[in-house]
Amino acid sequence: MDALILEETQVKMAISVENLKFIYPGVDDTPGITVFESLDLKVAEGSFVAIVGSNGCGKSTLAKHFNAIMLPTGGKVYVHGMDSSVEENMIPIRRSTGMVFQNPDNQIVANVVEEDVAFGPENLGVASPAIRKRVDEALKQVGMYAYREHAPHLLSGGQKQRIAIAGIIAMEPKCIVLDEPTAMLDPQGRREVLQTISALNKDKGITVVLITHHMEEAALADRVVVLSKGKVALDGTPREVFSQVDLMHGMGLASPDTVELCHALNQKGFDLSLDSLNTEQCAQAIYDALTC
Repeated sequence: MDALILEETQVKMAISVENLKFIYPGVDDTPGITVFESLDLKVAEGSFVAIVGSNGCGKSTLAKHFNAIMLPTGGKVYVHGMDSSVEENMIPIRRSTGMVFQNPDNQIVANVVEEDVAFGPENLGVASPAIRKRVDEALKQVGMYAYREHAPHLLSGGQKQRIAIAGIIAMEPKCIVLDEPTAMLDPQGRREVLQTISALNKDKGITVVLITHHMEEAALADRVVVLSKGKVALDGTPREVFSQVDLMHGMGLASPDTVELCHALNQKGFDLSLDSLNTEQCAQAIYDALTC
């Protein structure tokens, strides 16, 4: 037991949310809107966490607390040990934690891909030779090096989003927070971005927090956090969370299609495990049930 406690205390946290309260101010004499009253959440360094929930549950609001775009009304948010409410920490927090938003056009600021990726490091005061190296490495990591001299506006949505991610990578953050990064993309673009995100986490050890409403995307993470009514309603591995189909339905959410299919078949008399997160696993589970 002592060894287990020691192991847990040695885990470093990229983000620690403690008793977070956040209220959007009211206009004129109207009352404010409370999003969080007392939210606690920890994200370990090097982990891949997906945050899901119905519209209005506070996903994007929470994400913006992770790099001090928004500040707590009460409670604390610590990013790599830095208190986000301390003004001097704002720039160091934004250097350590990069944000990628829904619409890549909102993050692309230059007319040439490599110039756009260089924008962040230049603003951090990085020396020119180091910027060249960072830009090349970042573009290679997202599979866009061959497009370094292209005009961003001529690229597909998925390519633009990968350029936006490269711009964040070039700033060398420890953590990347992605707020619905595939919401405006076609299926191919979604696959490209998700492959990039997964590789950054697994190959580079970058902490990834993915805000999404696509449960199949969330299933790629190591951990899924479900927000409901300003609170953490479920928290665990994708299998642990998505197998609780009835609880998900009660929050106005659905599990991945494969889990939903197995759940529907169970209502018809089957006895299928609700941990099939991809098509192959689902097909095998149904085949085994029919042939046993």
